[in-house]
Amino acid sequence: MTDASEELEQKRAESNARADEHRARRDRLNAESRATADDRARIVDELRDRSAEAQEHRRHRDQLNDQVREEKRLREEWNRKLQELGDKLQELKRARAPRPGAVPVWRLRKELKELEFRHMTTALTGDQEKRLIEEMKRLEAAIRDQDAELRQDPLVEETMKAFAEARDEAEKHHAAVGQFAVEAQAEHEAMVRLYEVVDELRRRADEAQAHLIEVKTSADEAHHAHIAAIEEVRDIEKMLYAARGGRAPPSWADAQPPKEEDFLARLKKGEKVSTEDLLELQKSGRA
Repeated sequence: MTDASEELEQKRAESNARADEHRARRDRLNAESRATADDRARIVDELRDRSAEAQEHRRHRDQLNDQVREEKRLREEWNRKLQELGDKLQELKRARAPRPGAVPVWRLRKELKELEFRHMTTALTGDQEKRLIEEMKRLEAAIRDQDAELRQDPLVEETMKAFAEARDEAEKHHAAVGQFAVEAQAEHEAMVRLYEVVDELRRRADEAQAHLIEVKTSADEAHHAHIAAIEEVRDIEKMLYAARGGRAPPSWADAQPPKEEDFLARLKKGEKVSTEDLLELQKSGRA
């Protein structure tokens, strides 16, 4: 019986060691699980914040694109008015013949353009350039004089003012189209950059979740292994109790030996009986 007790003591020590190993592994995995869960929570919080920022850039971009479309509509509207007023102004100028002997404005403007082209593309001597510039100034003055005369007509003056207003409005809306388009593009690029960050954060969150599940599963396995080892220790202690003639080890001081009535009743019911029950019954000579 001493050899059996020594063997059981050795097995109990081995089972205790395994239980400690499984418990230590379980505790380490649980700590890793908590750290992974905290890390995933931080990633998810950042993901939520970056996603909200990206949505805000998208909303602002869409507003700016709406403004671009509106400014384009206004620009086209004023360009049409500008064209109509330009045509009307030219018609009024043609209808108002210049004073006798005066060169029509359209011809003065044509001659001025030709001289400006010649000045930019032709190599001239100093005297030639001087005479050319003086002629250009004369033509400009003649155009201004005729325009001043035309402005004496209230209808021409009103049309010219409306033409200038339409030109300013068309230019203003054209500039607005460019400005809003630049701002919308900047918002779009910021949104795209943030969505790339969001995609990376989502990938990291998914990896953390997968790792969390893996660690939790391993921790559960270690916990079950720890419980199984503890139960094995208790079974061995019960066997030691029986082998020592009823002297329970300190860890099983309150245990009671199996009763013959209980043992027989369990056999009749077809239930399994433990090794310690058999040892106890053998010790007492009942089996």
